[in-house]
Amino acid sequence: MKTDTKVLKEIGERIKLLRQKKGYNSYESFAIDNDLSRMQYWRIEKGLSNITIKSLTRILKIHNITIEDFFAKK
Repeated sequence: MKTDTKVLKEIGERIKLLRQKKGYNSYESFAIDNDLSRMQYWRIEKGLSNITIKSLTRILKIHNITIEDFFAKK
């Protein structure tokens, strides 16, 4: 079983990839454009924040992706 730290890092990496696919090279630009806290968003991408379901669903809405699709194995 994966540690909590490993899971948070994997979630952060997937969120980062979604941002990059949307054409954002900078987490700051993405956060500002989508009315997110820059520091909190950076911590989420780095896997340093214990992301809440509420925060995750808000970010996934921005990317127009469901939570089921986000966690689907590919």
